[in-house]
Amino acid sequence: MADKQSRSTDTGAAVAVADPAQVRNVVLVGPSGSGKTTLTEALLAASGTVPRAGSVVEGTTVCDHDPAAVRQQRSVGLSVAPVLHQGHKINLIDTPGYADFVGELRAGLRAADAALFVVCAAEGVDAATVAVWEECASVGMPRAVIVSRLDHHRADALAEIAACQAAFGAGVLPLYLPARDGLVGLITRRYFDYSAGYPPRIGEPDPADLAGLEDARNELIEGIIAESEDETLMERYLGGEEISEDTLIADLETAVARGSFHPVIPVCATSGIGLAEVLDGIVRAFPSPLEHTLPGVTTPDGGPHGDLTADPAGPLAAEVVRTAVDSYVGRVSLVRVFSGTLRPENAVHVSGHGLAERGHEDHDADERVAHLYSPLGSTLREVPYCVAGDLCALTKVGSAETGDTVSSPDDPLVMKPWRMPEPLLPVAIIAKTRSDEDTLSRNLSRLVAGDPTLRLDRNAETGQLVLWCMGEAHADVVLSRLRAGGADVDTEPVRISLRATFGKPARGHGRHVKQSGGHGQFAVCDIEVEPLPRGSGFEFVDKVVGGSVPHQFIPSVEKGVRAQLKRGLVDGHPVVDVRVTLVDGKAHSVDSSDAAFQTAGALALREAAAASRITLLEPLDTVAITLADEHLGTVLGDLSSRRGRVLGTESGEGGRTVINAEVPAAELLRYAIDLRSLTSGTATFTRVHARFEPLPEGAAVPM
Repeated sequence: MADKQSRSTDTGAAVAVADPAQVRNVVLVGPSGSGKTTLTEALLAASGTVPRAGSVVEGTTVCDHDPAAVRQQRSVGLSVAPVLHQGHKINLIDTPGYADFVGELRAGLRAADAALFVVCAAEGVDAATVAVWEECASVGMPRAVIVSRLDHHRADALAEIAACQAAFGAGVLPLYLPARDGLVGLITRRYFDYSAGYPPRIGEPDPADLAGLEDARNELIEGIIAESEDETLMERYLGGEEISEDTLIADLETAVARGSFHPVIPVCATSGIGLAEVLDGIVRAFPSPLEHTLPGVTTPDGGPHGDLTADPAGPLAAEVVRTAVDSYVGRVSLVRVFSGTLRPENAVHVSGHGLAERGHEDHDADERVAHLYSPLGSTLREVPYCVAGDLCALTKVGSAETGDTVSSPDDPLVMKPWRMPEPLLPVAIIAKTRSDEDTLSRNLSRLVAGDPTLRLDRNAETGQLVLWCMGEAHADVVLSRLRAGGADVDTEPVRISLRATFGKPARGHGRHVKQSGGHGQFAVCDIEVEPLPRGSGFEFVDKVVGGSVPHQFIPSVEKGVRAQLKRGLVDGHPVVDVRVTLVDGKAHSVDSSDAAFQTAGALALREAAAASRITLLEPLDTVAITLADEHLGTVLGDLSSRRGRVLGTESGEGGRTVINAEVPAAELLRYAIDLRSLTSGTATFTRVHARFEPLPEGAAVPM
């Protein structure tokens, strides 16, 4: 892999690659603080793309250009940084490691053909990273492991490699091990000396460096041979034959590209150790877009369409993987071209389908692409074209939202969307002044268009504007962007939509009689109200005899009752699950009217409510929590404290347990945060509204 190297320092100018075989799309995955952005900066500097590496602490990195990222000193969004190495364009896709920004991570996985898992040499491997590893394994995505931050005062590369092997399973083996100021290659037994920085000097290792490496080398060779397509290789090796380096390296690269072998490379971004090995490994062992299975496509109306390949001459099929708003150029769409070639000054068709439940209504529009850019963080460098397999940025394509498909107007397509996490933390916002309301509306539409993990809910019952976010950090970033866009907003407690019902049967008399010259108003009705089982809704029954209420006014009574039920009887909460029976009434041949009987029906319902006991109903959600068994007792106890009712447990994927429960919605307002705290960020949950149930006596009324 990187043992046989031709060192290069290609310039960082924007280059349009003509052949997909020259492209490598690599997403950097790992927990927050593992060093992904710092590694990206080091690779940019080593390749000559930037003159010097930026600093996360100083806020000078290429990838963390968002003001929120600079303030929080961690990535909050996906960013692309291309580097040139050995005639290949490597699109490094830096993603956030914090759980709140998992939507950006999933977009990065969609845009990439391989993944670098970056783990800190002093921190171990967290469960969230293991979950992403398993997700990549399920689709056969090639993976390698970077053990970073070798200069950390608690760094223990060997222990971290062992932790990776335990967490990620078979096929995870080191290609290099740290030695003095560099690395020793286990296949070639060569020493890569970084004492003078990048690129390394290659020479013979000190005998002391080789003393403890033989066991690791033998294990590596056996692992490579086990993945070889040459079935005689293992027998020859066990028979004592020395397998050539060229054979081992070729089999290694094939196994990595196939996704069945996962090399581990120790790296220190500050000193440059391992940078050459990472770049060479990406070029030589990671697959090009030509080897990547493309997402399925349909026509905009859902009709079938043939499979696509990464052919620059094929039909155009690209996908918007991220949308941002730049204060100078407006909307910027980061696009992965899967098929065909995208060129400036050409018309394209933009299709967005399948995300209506997230606030992204289905849409189709023809637009013209004025310019194409190769993004380097926030910097846009113009390019003449973008072929299948490459990434580029489009500006001023007003209808494009994250997840949309960009295709030819002559052959419009829609790509199957990638899986989006569900936002589960509600944040109610309010504009401080009336002048802020228009600005808020404009900014919200831009944010929702660019962030599929953000959902906007305008609650007609409570009158609140609620943003559903992934967590507190995500909410903080969203609010920061709203304020940066000129909208001065505050937050307020989220109010729960309650319902009411009758606690016992009651009768009501509605009399609406007015006389003020000319036609008056006259309507009298008598009703009986009785509660129904939960979820029954509303029933209206006509038992009038003798025509005391003329036939044409009976629907008017029902309309008035329905309107009053919707307006509510206690604090404006709508009334549900009741049967209203019209039993008697009076009418006037001249003064009775539709409006009069509507008013009488409402008055009768209010009188019945005064004679009955009104019961408040709170929403109940069905919750499914997926967690590791070690947290089962803690989470069950917490559910009990939230008035939850456990329905049962079952086995989930990956040996985890799923708890099915019913929990009042009022107890779930901050559950996204609390569950993360209870389980060290390893559990996930979903919630679906089930029904309304009576609020227990003595319980506080949810605001």
